[in-house]
Amino acid sequence: MAKAKILNNKEKMPRLTYFRSIFKALVYTLIIMLISAAIITFTSVPESIIPFMTFVIMVLSIAFSGLLSARVFQKNGFMHGLVTGSIYILFIVFLSWIFIDDFTIDKYLVLKAVIGIVSGGVGGIIGVNIK
Repeated sequence: MAKAKILNNKEKMPRLTYFRSIFKALVYTLIIMLISAAIITFTSVPESIIPFMTFVIMVLSIAFSGLLSARVFQKNGFMHGLVTGSIYILFIVFLSWIFIDDFTIDKYLVLKAVIGIVSGGVGGIIGVNIK
């Protein structure tokens, strides 16, 4: 008789792992955004830095999300990071589409999405290799 392969929780529900890591990264994003908003409000840092800061925070958050998901799976980190980064980007685009009146998909959005997805993959690689 062949033994049935027993799957552990992480193999049964990979979507739950992805959404947990994305939720944690979104909380991280919110905290860092609030801190950066306070810095911009109460110091002499120019407001022109806001687009750059939001981009850097987004890239770091997506990499963090990829890292978290890959640490759970412990293999195929780049792939799991890409999936996590893709879901994160789709979520952000969906929210932008809902809340921003003049939201358009242009080449800059596509470039940011590609950079975000790749940063998720890089975070996944780092997550698999962390001991």
